Amino acid sequence: MIADFYFGVGSRYSYLASTQLAALEAETGVKFNWLAVDSAQLIAAAHGGRSPFAGTNGSGQYDWGYRQKDAEAWAAFYGVPFREPHGRLALDPNLLSLACTAARGLGVAEAYAHALLRAVFADDLPAVDRAVCIACASRVGLDRDAFATALDDENTWKERERVTAKAIEQGAFGVPTFVVNQRLFWGNDRIVLLRHALLQTGPF
Repeated sequence: MIADFYFGVGSRYSYLASTQLAALEAETGVKFNWLAVDSAQLIAAAHGGRSPFAGTNGSGQYDWGYRQKDAEAWAAFYGVPFREPHGRLALDPNLLSLACTAARGLGVAEAYAHALLRAVFADDLPAVDRAVCIACASRVGLDRDAFATALDDENTWKERERVTAKAIEQGAFGVPTFVVNQRLFWGNDRIVLLRHALLQTGPF
């Protein structure tokens, strides 16, 4: 069984969810298809073109302070490292999603996404820029020049846009989103429900 995993590299909850997928694959036999999206475009589409993160601070679940404490609690629960990037780390989510798309085109989607997510949420870096993206590619066995060429290729941008449009068409309104057998599960905290569904006998 294949499950689409739509994620954003700048998303805390995408990072947290990503740390649980290998165990879920081993337990249930599912195989995740790692698909980086333009999460800003996806979220804006779900909110009438307006980002709930707009302004100096959000409200409710979009409040940066709340999100940091919540992510720290989930990281402690999972036993994984977490460093809050907001206000600390310079990054370009557009670049990061294109980098993951380039790596997927070169056949190294999952390992590369793990490396880049760790760079954002675990490593002690001042920025996650183009140089870091290329270094991550080398770390997972990709040729640096081939990766740089793919990163700059217009077809990589077109593929990222296609994946984002597909996610929106399937009903995704945030990241991470899992889609399996046309059923959608949104959020790191829905992994428990995804697991339950995958362990059911027969189609769901």
